[in-house]
Amino acid sequence: MEYKKACFMIRNKDYALDGMRSALGLAVENMYSYSVLVDTEIDKLDEENIDRLEMLRDMEGEVFSNVQANCDKNGFEPLTIEEIGEKLRDMDVIVPYGIK
Repeated sequence: MEYKKACFMIRNKDYALDGMRSALGLAVENMYSYSVLVDTEIDKLDEENIDRLEMLRDMEGEVFSNVQANCDKNGFEPLTIEEIGEKLRDMDVIVPYGIK
């Protein structure tokens, strides 16, 4: 069975944690699931959200960001806009998440 790949694109910090939880939910449902925080900085994750990030990674998912502060504070994987574009080409489903 081939597993689907999904990516949550998050540009609004108010929806960042919810988008990351949604990625974890899809990973639990046997999808490769990722979140990308684009052009937005979030606060340092609390212990509960750090645990969720680790669970997502245990299921071969990841959270990426093109904002270096997110990578420094929260251990997200850094990607440039160009690298994000390349990553999206591999996805079966792309979800623009939390658009106002």
